[in-house]
Amino acid sequence: MSGHILPSGVYCVELTQTDSLVLSPGQVLTLSCKLSGYSVSDSSYCTGFNRQPAGKALEWVGEICGDGSTYYSDELKSRFQVTRDSSSNTVTLQGQNMQTEDTSVYYSVYYCAKRTQ
Repeated sequence: MSGHILPSGVYCVELTQTDSLVLSPGQVLTLSCKLSGYSVSDSSYCTGFNRQPAGKALEWVGEICGDGSTYYSDELKSRFQVTRDSSSNTVTLQGQNMQTEDTSVYYSVYYCAKRTQ
């Protein structure tokens, strides 16, 4: 069994997302998330996006980690891409060929842990 010991203290992280969007079927979705309190290139963090359709469970879309590695939901990886811009400390979700079934509240999220393969 392995574990992690995290230092105690107060961590102040803020994620500021793009305003609400309304798209027509077939359009491209672009959502940006400005990070404050950590860097997109910090290897201790991964930043990504979840979504929640009305009346349904939260669904993980994908993420990008500090080392540049990306991970995606198997069901969505063909249409969604997560990228980062170190100069503006921003992470962006782009979705291709959006459909009515993609209607959801999209959330930017961060993880304070490294992924294990």
